Amino acid sequence: MSASDFQKGLAMVVGLGWHVACFMLLRARYKTHFSLQKDHFLTMSTLSLSTIRQNLSRYDLAGLGIPALVLVIMAMLVVPLPPLILDILFTFNIVIGLVIIMIAIGTRKPLEFSSFPSVLLFATMLRLALNVASTRVILVKGHEGPEAAGKVIASFGEFVIAGNYLVGFIIFVILMIVNFFVVTKGAGRVSEVNARFTLDAMPGKQMSIDADLNAGVIDQETAKKRREELSQESDFFGSMDGASKFVSGDALAGLLILVLNIVGGLAIGIGQHDLPLADVTRIYVLLTIGDGLVAQIPALFLSLATAIIVTRVTTSESMTEQATSQLANVPALLIAAGILTILGLVPGMPHLVFLTLAGATAGLAFMVLRKEMALEQKAAAPAAPVSDAPKELDWDDVEQVDLIGLEIGYGLIPLVNQESGGQLMARVKGVRKKLSAELGFLVQPVRIRDALNLEPDAYHIVLNGVVRGRGEVKVGRELAINPGKVYGKVEGQPTKEPAFGLDAVWIEPAWRDQARALGYTVVDPSTAIATHMNKVLRDSAFELLSHDEAQKLLDKLAVKSPKLVEELVPGKLSLGVVTRTLQNLLQESVPIRDMRTVVEALTEVSGRTQDPDQLAQLVRPKLGRMIVQGLLENRDTLSVLTLDPQLEQLLHNVLQQNNGASGMVLEPSLAESLFAALRESARSTEEQGFAAVLVVSPAIRPWMSKAVRFRVSDLTVLSYSEIPDDQPVKVINTVQANPRNNTL
Repeated sequence: MSASDFQKGLAMVVGLGWHVACFMLLRARYKTHFSLQKDHFLTMSTLSLSTIRQNLSRYDLAGLGIPALVLVIMAMLVVPLPPLILDILFTFNIVIGLVIIMIAIGTRKPLEFSSFPSVLLFATMLRLALNVASTRVILVKGHEGPEAAGKVIASFGEFVIAGNYLVGFIIFVILMIVNFFVVTKGAGRVSEVNARFTLDAMPGKQMSIDADLNAGVIDQETAKKRREELSQESDFFGSMDGASKFVSGDALAGLLILVLNIVGGLAIGIGQHDLPLADVTRIYVLLTIGDGLVAQIPALFLSLATAIIVTRVTTSESMTEQATSQLANVPALLIAAGILTILGLVPGMPHLVFLTLAGATAGLAFMVLRKEMALEQKAAAPAAPVSDAPKELDWDDVEQVDLIGLEIGYGLIPLVNQESGGQLMARVKGVRKKLSAELGFLVQPVRIRDALNLEPDAYHIVLNGVVRGRGEVKVGRELAINPGKVYGKVEGQPTKEPAFGLDAVWIEPAWRDQARALGYTVVDPSTAIATHMNKVLRDSAFELLSHDEAQKLLDKLAVKSPKLVEELVPGKLSLGVVTRTLQNLLQESVPIRDMRTVVEALTEVSGRTQDPDQLAQLVRPKLGRMIVQGLLENRDTLSVLTLDPQLEQLLHNVLQQNNGASGMVLEPSLAESLFAALRESARSTEEQGFAAVLVVSPAIRPWMSKAVRFRVSDLTVLSYSEIPDDQPVKVINTVQANPRNNTL
């Protein structure tokens, strides 16, 4: 049962009471005419009730639960209640306390009961209102006898006192002290610490979410959900820090009400009703203790529920499951049984009690041990019988290389085991999902297998059977990455981030928050591997697209535009030419999400050439707006680099001398000077916070793009024709080259 279910049930009760009240009003109105117009009154009341029900059905009665509860609480503070109503409300208060503590025990994480602070507030106010109402009845009608305030108060008072008023009073005071100084104080302190730590850890957790999103581990929806959970967590613990003060104030108020009831009852009984001191003491002490006990039992329930909620550790198990699995420790049980046996053999000790409990503890230990052995035997898979006869070779023994593979050392196997909390499978799936959405085609599954030839902590990223990425991670530690600006050092093992080669440190998980506070980006080993894989797959996206993927893209487009696809393939171009053209676009980091535009452009330019390289260059201007959008980074103006006019004219001349061949050769000194200037300009541009974009003429763009691909990292080469006419452009640097002894 959750808090929302409780509110809905309360709303149903309020709605039923509303119907009854309406009926009583109608009956009182027509009571004088009832004897003369009985049939008419019944007809009219039925019609009136039907009309009221129709009008009330338009509104959501569930939303009236909390307002009605507030009105009931305010009414209890000023309106005298009869003993019967007090009995009902006190019983209802106990039920609320039981429901709340049962929900608290069954929750797996605090956010599952996020409405607990509000529920705690209303439950506390309801109990205090009952204290005020019962105090009024005790002081006004207490002289009439023990049952003047209801049978519930009288029964609880007689049960605790049991004929000895002093002992009953002491027991009740002890109960309140335990509630106030032990449970409430402890829960309040834990709430304060949790609120403080949660607020301090929020920036680091936000950075972790952003890092996972940038690495492709999670998508936008998951990131949004995690941010909402983080905000709810901070709000919850902040509210719990304040709500715990309600509980402590309630316990103190109960103690003061106890004293006031006894003093006021004695004064009223002796001064106003002239009762003997013995009778006054008997009656008012019984009623006061009964009233306090009826109120303190739900108060203790709420205090325990508060303590359970704030001390819960977020796991996939409930508190009962977690405690059962952790307390069922065989060595601890056997040691406890041995100590009880020794104490039972000491002369003067109750031998029967100690030895009986020792035997029960030892029996429990053996039961747990048998259960664990049975689980181990069940988990052990039977070994398949080995045949002595050698198996004949067939085509199944010839393995095809996997398109995408991940080889891991045996030390990284726990990262793959989901039962033990391994997240590598989920991280890899997230990378595939993110890349598929960005590139425009489905990335093939990644085969993860252990490799005995690798070091325990090493891994290899394999494409088509070739290792394209290597790295090492530490299981049980976390990688603190230096993004370029940190405010201190963190203890750990220095290393290099495998994806981008950044300085990093392997740290213990306990140092996570400190590292984030110093400016480090902290990721777990699975995230580090996933980030590295994301970079490798993104750089090699063109190798992931085959004829099959190209055909599926065309088939998907043919569902909406069958004529367009039919005109292109096989009408004007073959599937192989289209596939190669798409690979060329991906090789230059151009996504192919907009297949309609790509197919339309290919259909238009297919009459000029059949060469995939030239087709890709002719298609790029049609995709210019998409290309530029990926470079803006939430800016309106595109900041670009340009070549010096003399340098660009020189490259034109060289290209003409090579008859337009894309593989032209530059004089060594000119090439060295050109690429050095491009690297320096790209580095300066990135330091300013802009993407490095070089704009050149359409004639030299293909050659320039191929030339800088492996010589200048993260430099995008565009032609003037690929920039939309309405796109604002700002030239931030002009690249100049000064070749020595250049005769061109």
